[in-house]
Amino acid sequence: MKKVNCENSMYFLSKVLFQSLLLMLCCFSAFVIAKDNVVDGSSNQVRPNFVWLVSEDNNRDYMRLYKEGGARMPNVEQLAANGLVFNQAFSNSPVCSTARTTLALGLYPTMLGMGYHRPYQTVPLPEGVKPISQWMTEAGYYTSNNVKEDYNFVEPDGHWHRSAVGADWRGRKAEQAFFHMQSWNTTHEHKLHFPVTDVGKVDTKYASEDMKVAPIYPNTKTFRYTKARYLEQHEKIDAQIGEVIEKLRDDGVLEDTFIMYFGDHGGVLPGTKGYINERGLAVPLVVRVPKHFEHLVHNDFRGGKGLRVDGVVSFIDFAPTLLQLAGIDAAQKHIGKPFLGDSISLAALNNRNETYGFADRFDEKYDMVRSIRLGPYKYVRHFLPFNPDGLYARYRYKQAAFNEWYDMFKRGKLNDEQSSFFKVKSAEALYDLVNDPYETNNLADDRAYAKELITLRTKLHEKLASLPDLAVLPEKVLMENVAQIDFSYAREQQPLISALLDIAQWQLLPWSEVEHKIKLTLVSDKPWHRYWALNVALSFGKQAKSILPLANSISRFDSERLNRGRALQLLSVFGQGDVSAQFERILAADNNTIEDVYLLNMATQMKQVRGIPFDLSMKPSWQQPPADMKDKDRKWRLESVHNWLVDRIAYLTSN
Repeated sequence: MKKVNCENSMYFLSKVLFQSLLLMLCCFSAFVIAKDNVVDGSSNQVRPNFVWLVSEDNNRDYMRLYKEGGARMPNVEQLAANGLVFNQAFSNSPVCSTARTTLALGLYPTMLGMGYHRPYQTVPLPEGVKPISQWMTEAGYYTSNNVKEDYNFVEPDGHWHRSAVGADWRGRKAEQAFFHMQSWNTTHEHKLHFPVTDVGKVDTKYASEDMKVAPIYPNTKTFRYTKARYLEQHEKIDAQIGEVIEKLRDDGVLEDTFIMYFGDHGGVLPGTKGYINERGLAVPLVVRVPKHFEHLVHNDFRGGKGLRVDGVVSFIDFAPTLLQLAGIDAAQKHIGKPFLGDSISLAALNNRNETYGFADRFDEKYDMVRSIRLGPYKYVRHFLPFNPDGLYARYRYKQAAFNEWYDMFKRGKLNDEQSSFFKVKSAEALYDLVNDPYETNNLADDRAYAKELITLRTKLHEKLASLPDLAVLPEKVLMENVAQIDFSYAREQQPLISALLDIAQWQLLPWSEVEHKIKLTLVSDKPWHRYWALNVALSFGKQAKSILPLANSISRFDSERLNRGRALQLLSVFGQGDVSAQFERILAADNNTIEDVYLLNMATQMKQVRGIPFDLSMKPSWQQPPADMKDKDRKWRLESVHNWLVDRIAYLTSN
């Protein structure tokens, strides 16, 4: 037998044992790392993902997260516990398309003729202006949208990789960062279009007898039930939000993803959506910062602290915030400022105290209202104050509560606060929102607040002139020039817009100081100077009696139908003229459809405020678009306009 070399054997055994031990250590380390991956969600992803979760039409006060007695939303509340809650977040516009256009572009839609809901015609984007989806797509992000878009501009091809029902981030390439936007209509206004017979018969999760309604509303069973029904919709949307969050968790990307939950504007009990009060503009905003990208935000916002932010942010700030966090240097100059970033501290954010709001045509209902908020004070400018907020619009009045509210107004069953919604307005208003959150006490005539009034009035006036705000021009003018609208067009119109804004400011002066100016302007050869002089005169009501001879001439002979119609409104204040017959002649004088919508708004004001009857019929030019029209978006818009006209005629000819 061969003698075994023990020394070599021991060496061999030691080597084998060492290699085995090393292998075991490697396996154990791999196990620990894998385990850590499950627990901590560590990632090799270079750039963060972004998910925007959007509920429609809901003011933040309907949520328990913001106000006692609000809806229970455990998924959103969990996001908040691990993230940031913004106490002062606002849409800049109180209705969908204009709010979403602001989000998409980071510009005010009124700068580019996009401030109407919905637009008669979408506006081409100026050169160099891109929606955030396009910026993200071009930067290598996978972009998806499920599903609402509702923009007032002509959409560029391929700005979303996928925008459709069911779209999500799962169509991306491996390791590709994504931007996903998802909207739900679960809290949309139409959810409150239930028949009045439901009240007290169809149960809700929330007891209607426990509901507290705002003091601007009558405290009726219908209003309490409507609120209870709406809170229930919030619970439903919370479950839908939870499904998306769970999907992110299942895909292992939760800690790579900034999640922003917000409402697209306020709403949606009567007098909220479409109106520039806080109920129409204030939105919930909750942001969850992912662990793997906490370094992109200031240390104040790291660690999932459930922090409350008191600084003011608005939709104009969302685009620059998204692009900064994504590391995208956009050549497009956004108006807003990022509200998250490694150099933006909580103290700096809490010092932000200003926001701006705008509201123009909402379906068939015309108005022009602007607001600016600075700290606790809010200044509101009603450029067409003779139009009550409650001016009839079919879709609004499909709510049982809305109809009841107006019926009680007509029967004299409301107090002053509750009835003001259906009355003509003051040209300007100042509110102390800390002490008057429902904006019922106008301080504009209170000398104690003269400094705040002048400061905000001046600030807003300068802002509108500098943008400039194209909505100072009638919509029909913008639609006639829609192909030319860009920043150059806006600059060309700036002198005219500034002049028209100066005329509009006469509404804020005593009649004795403006009477002569108005008379001179009404004989100007500039049609839109005459238009704004008529708006000013009508806002003074019966004080404007000396204008009647000029108004009578304008109502018959002015080259612009809008001026003839506005002059007729002034005559109606004094019960002069055969208003219905004369209005019918004005309407028949041309076939500019969007101008017809505006003229019928004037007739609606005369009927609702003055009680003037009308005997009108549909014009041949108001027919439905051809069924085989190839441009589906244009067809849908023309169908909407047709429906507005049908509804207006039905209202004007009703008893």
